[in-house]
Amino acid sequence: MLRERLGVDFATARNRVWETDDFIYLPVVVNHKRGDTIERDTIMFALGSDFLVTLQPDGPFTLFDKAVAKMRRNPALTGSPHGVMYALLWALNEESERVIHYASDALEAMNDDIEMATNGYDRRGREIGVADMRGTMSRMNAAEQIVSRVQETQLQLARAARHLMADTRGGDLDGLIAILIADMDGVKQHAGFEHDKVRYLQQSVMTWLDVKQNQIVKVFTIITAVFLPPTLIATFYGMNFTWMPELEWQHGLLATTVMTLVAAVIPLVYIKRKGWLR
Repeated sequence: MLRERLGVDFATARNRVWETDDFIYLPVVVNHKRGDTIERDTIMFALGSDFLVTLQPDGPFTLFDKAVAKMRRNPALTGSPHGVMYALLWALNEESERVIHYASDALEAMNDDIEMATNGYDRRGREIGVADMRGTMSRMNAAEQIVSRVQETQLQLARAARHLMADTRGGDLDGLIAILIADMDGVKQHAGFEHDKVRYLQQSVMTWLDVKQNQIVKVFTIITAVFLPPTLIATFYGMNFTWMPELEWQHGLLATTVMTLVAAVIPLVYIKRKGWLR
C-alpha cells in the first residue's frame, strides 16, 4: 500500500542506507527499556521532501512519546519532515541515554558483590566460592552486551543525523541537528566509559577466580607434600620381607610412629618457613 500510494518501498531498502529519487532510507537499530528488560528493535526511516514515513514494531511504541511532546513545545518542527525526523532522532538518543544509565546502575550494584568476593566472605561470614559468582558474571555479561549494542545504536543514529543535516541544505535545523550529533557523541562516549568499566569488573572477577583456584591447588599441594613421606614409610612396612629387625625391638612401634610424624612435620615446617601457607 505504501509503495502504491506514496512510493515508499521498505522491502527493497532491506535495513540499509539507500537513496532513490524521492526518498532516503535510514535504518536505526534501537535499544529501549520496557519494564526491567532491554528490548532491541529496528526502525526504518523513509525521508522525503514532503513527508516522513517510519517502519516500526507493531503495537504501542512509546519511544516516540517524547518526540511528540517536543514537537508540541516547538510546533515549528512539524512544519517539515526534517523537523519531525529531528524530533524522532532526539527521542531515540534520549532513550539510549536512559538505557546506559540502566546498565550503569546494574554495574554499580555488582560492585558490592565483587568487593565481597575480593574479601573472600559474604555478609553472613560464609566463604565465597566460585559457584557463588556465576550469577554476577551472567549479569555482567548482560550489561556488557547492552552497552555494546548502545554503542552500535549511537553510530547509526549519528549517521542518520548527518544524512538529515545534508538533506536540509543549510536550513534552520542545522544548528539543532549539530547539537543533536554532539549529544549522540556524548552518549556514545558515556557508553564507552561504561564498557571500560564492565571490562575492568570482568577482569577483577577473573583475577579473583584465578587466585581462588590457585589457593585450592596450593592446599592440595601442601596436603600431598605433608603426607607423601609418611605414605612412603608405610609403603616400606607394607612389603612382605621375611626379616624386619624393627619388629623385634622393644620400642619398635614407637620409633616407627615418631619417624612417621617427623617425616610429616619436616615438609610442613619447610613450607611454613617459605611462606607458602599465607
